[in-house]
Amino acid sequence: MSALETILSPDVPAPAGHYAQAVGYKDLVFVSGQLAPRPDGSHTAEEPFAVQARQALDNLLAILRAGGCGPQDVVKVTAYLVGAGNWPEFNRIYAEAFGAHKPARSVVPVPELHYGYLIEIEAIAVRRG
Repeated sequence: MSALETILSPDVPAPAGHYAQAVGYKDLVFVSGQLAPRPDGSHTAEEPFAVQARQALDNLLAILRAGGCGPQDVVKVTAYLVGAGNWPEFNRIYAEAFGAHKPARSVVPVPELHYGYLIEIEAIAVRRG
């Protein structure tokens, strides 16, 4: 039986709750929902959606790197957006982050998120090689 591996990135603030940034199991990496705090722990919740979306994606990608993955290894993404009106901007920024790679994806409009953030994003990736 394989052990679960806790994955932490030094480039993302440590979790404030009882969870890991990500958990590895065999060749899979499960990244917890990421809000958009900056690496120094300061918040972007007062910033425009685009700033928050880029930071949340940067946080997600940093955790993936810590787990031995890159954007090309992501198989599934779930994004929670405050307001369906942010969907087109999210899609544009997301496409910049993932390039030609198109993982399976769900985008869920929600009324609000913790700390007043406008985006939370989680992913499942596969470690190859």
